[in-house]
Amino acid sequence: MFKTFQNTFNIFFPELCLICGNSLVKNNQIICVSCMSNLPLTNFSDWENNEVEKSFFGRVPIEAATSLLYFNRKSKVQQLIHQLKYKNQQKIGVFLGDWLGENMVASKRFETLDYIIAVPLHKNKLKKRGYNQVTKFGERISYKLNIPLLENVLIRISKSKTQTFKTRFERSKKIEEHFQLSDKEILKNKHILLIDDIITTGATLEACCIQLLQTKNIKISVATMAYTL
Repeated sequence: MFKTFQNTFNIFFPELCLICGNSLVKNNQIICVSCMSNLPLTNFSDWENNEVEKSFFGRVPIEAATSLLYFNRKSKVQQLIHQLKYKNQQKIGVFLGDWLGENMVASKRFETLDYIIAVPLHKNKLKKRGYNQVTKFGERISYKLNIPLLENVLIRISKSKTQTFKTRFERSKKIEEHFQLSDKEILKNKHILLIDDIITTGATLEACCIQLLQTKNIKISVATMAYTL
C-alpha cells in the first residue's frame, strides 16, 4: 500500500537531480546518470604520492591521503558542496561517503586505520548551521571501512571564515585556527583518518594534524570529498 502511494506521489512530485534539476529515474537517489558520469573523479585512492599527499610534504607526516572529486569554481562539484553546507542537503554527504568509502576499501591502502575524526566546526558555527557537513560523510566511510567515527575528541577553539568561494591566492593566506584534544589517551598508538569536505591549501587539515601529532605514536591519513585544482 505504502509503495503504491509512494509511486503515485513520485509521479506528481518527482525527485530532482541536485545538480541539473531534471527528474530522477528509479534508483538514482540524488544525482542523475548524466551528471554523475560527468563528475571529475580523482582516483587518488589508488594512487600513491598523489596531489593531496604531495601537498603535505615538508609540513606534517601523512601515511596516505585521498579525495574523491576535483573542485573548481562554478562547477557541478561546487553546486553539491554548496547545497551540503548551506542547504541542509546532508544526503550528499551520505552519497559521497559511500562512494569514497567503497573506493578506499578497494584500494587496500587504508586497511590499518583505527578511527575516523572529522574536522570540527566551532561551537558557534555548529549552533548556527545545525550540523557539521562532514558528519554524514564520515558515518558512511565508517560503515564502509568498519571503523569507528570519533566525535568530540578534536575540538575547534577558534572560528574561521569559509574558504569555499575564495580564490587560491586568498586561501593561501595564513589561517588563524586552533584546535585542542579532549582525550589524548584514546588516540595513542592509533592510525587516524582525518576527514573534511574540501582541501584547498591544506592549512586547516595541517592545523588539525599538528594538534593530533602531540599524541604518542599516532599515525594520520586524510580523506576529503574534493580537492581544489
